[in-house]
Amino acid sequence: MSGGTPERAGLQVPAGLWKPAAAGLAAAITLVAAGWALNVPRMLGVSYYPQQFLAVVLALTLPVTFLMWTPARARREGPLPWYDAAAAVTGFAASAYIAFNYAAIVNLVFLRPAEAWVPGVVVLVLLFEALRRTTGWVLVIIIAAFMLYAMFGDVVPGRLAGRPQDWQKLAGYMAFDVNGVFGLPLGVAATIVVSFIFFGALLGATGGSKFFTDAALISMGRFRGGSMKIAVVASALFGSISGSAVANVVATGVVTIPMIKRDKYPAHKAAAIEAVASTGGQLMPPVMGAAAFLMAEFLQVSYADVALAALVPALLYYGALFIQADLEAARLGIAAAPEDEMPARRTVLGGLHFVLAFVLLIYALFGMNWQPERAAFLACAAVVVTALIFGYDGVRASLRRLLATFVETGEQVVEIIIISAAAGMVIGVLNITGLSFNLTYALVDIGGGSAIVLMLLSALVCIVLGMGLPTLAVYVLLASLVAPALVEVGLDPMAAHLFVLYFGMMSMITPPIALAAFAAASIARADPTMTGLASVKFGWIAFIIPFLFAFSPSLILIGEPIDIILAIITAAFGVWLVSSALAGYFVDRLSPSMRALFAIAGLNALIPAGAFPGAIYTDVAGVILGALAMGWSVLGARAKPTSQAAQ
Repeated sequence: MSGGTPERAGLQVPAGLWKPAAAGLAAAITLVAAGWALNVPRMLGVSYYPQQFLAVVLALTLPVTFLMWTPARARREGPLPWYDAAAAVTGFAASAYIAFNYAAIVNLVFLRPAEAWVPGVVVLVLLFEALRRTTGWVLVIIIAAFMLYAMFGDVVPGRLAGRPQDWQKLAGYMAFDVNGVFGLPLGVAATIVVSFIFFGALLGATGGSKFFTDAALISMGRFRGGSMKIAVVASALFGSISGSAVANVVATGVVTIPMIKRDKYPAHKAAAIEAVASTGGQLMPPVMGAAAFLMAEFLQVSYADVALAALVPALLYYGALFIQADLEAARLGIAAAPEDEMPARRTVLGGLHFVLAFVLLIYALFGMNWQPERAAFLACAAVVVTALIFGYDGVRASLRRLLATFVETGEQVVEIIIISAAAGMVIGVLNITGLSFNLTYALVDIGGGSAIVLMLLSALVCIVLGMGLPTLAVYVLLASLVAPALVEVGLDPMAAHLFVLYFGMMSMITPPIALAAFAAASIARADPTMTGLASVKFGWIAFIIPFLFAFSPSLILIGEPIDIILAIITAAFGVWLVSSALAGYFVDRLSPSMRALFAIAGLNALIPAGAFPGAIYTDVAGVILGALAMGWSVLGARAKPTSQAAQ
């Protein structure tokens, strides 16, 4: 055994060497992104193509991937094998070559010079392997299929036939064209996403994340079903700054799920509430998820426009979940959270300074119309200054802890940057082959020009494509493949993109592959399938509301003010009714017939008056029927003897 050790050690890099290198590269990702967001190169009089900046980011990210992830997709702890060290160095060298020689080569790509296709091939191969290590095989297979289509698209029959490209031209195009690897998705990830993840890391380091969890505890814990409401509020707050459903589940679920289970709530339902609440964080302004920033770029609008459009649907989403949590607690007799679990009011009040960062963020985004990444760094500065002055819960973050957030941010964004770079390959194939136009035509043709048929088909495609994929990757695929077809049949572009985002996001809680639900189930030690099914029930609104704002954009704040106000009021009333029907409780338990009545009235009230000709009548009928059903339920509960009502 001892004789084999030296030979083995000679082929490996000790952890004491590669770990500091990985940390340095990760910190450099954050610093480079910060420099770009704050216009440091321009201040120094340096000018270059945006793609050169993105190539530098990828030159830092690829080595981190091969240093930190093993071929078996596990986080590395021990020595680094020579082949991973070689891959890290090669990835850095190829990307750095593209960065430094981009200006000289970019206009020669279609002449197929070796200077373009050789580094292109190296980057593409390493990018595929990095993608496999960070996300698994699903996305690798999908993107590989697109690349094969680019080379052999002429053999595809029918209207989906494409223009074939030889591999040298394709490799150079992907590495140097603005529609390739260094395109829009990577640009958003390397600037905006890094900025907001850095913001979240600073909140975690300074006690801001704990403050928001404590605020949820003290605000909701004293009400019936307080543990469930805490999960909803805490996940909404945390999700609005994390943008990752699974990360949200892990961060808040370890606190909220055991708390809900202690109230004797079924484990699979406790996990489901947390999964649905965490998934919705990607839709909750002011921060939302990475896909929302990419949506603004696709639509060529400001991020503020996207956040405003997403606001009402997000509030309806959380409103439905909150109402169900309250009614489930009433039906099961779940009381408030124990007093000994409540943080001291003085402690929570001492953390109100963290709110200033969000106030500045919102003002910069909506009042001053700053770019999102610049607004995020203003919020970061506010967090650091106030935390150093006031601290939280008697603790102030040290300078060393604050500096560590640069490394944490770089490590957290590796997966998103790799996914975004790979997503650029999909956009490149769509552009160079003409597949984008062909697919839009084919989808419209299959739908027969019918908006509702195409939306149903698109919803199914969105959920299927989303299974097992991160939301950002799902959105890029759907925004490129499905959204143009929806716009073609008359949907508002904002509504079309929000439609595909919603259904792509719902794959996180929809069996058979529901990543957020399964993550919550593992914490709750519950059955994953039952958790997924319960998640679909709790998240029902997310499957309905995209159809509503698709037919009537008043719910995404497009239209006359009076129409928008009426649509919001009736939709909120409809959410209350349907949530009551699903919980089987209003002021008392509902009989099956009353549940059906509540559901029918609620669904009619949900439909905006402008959804289709005559929709105003179904809207009014739903409101009247719902009001009568509620009144009947209240009278019936009052007529019951006290002892029976208690039972």
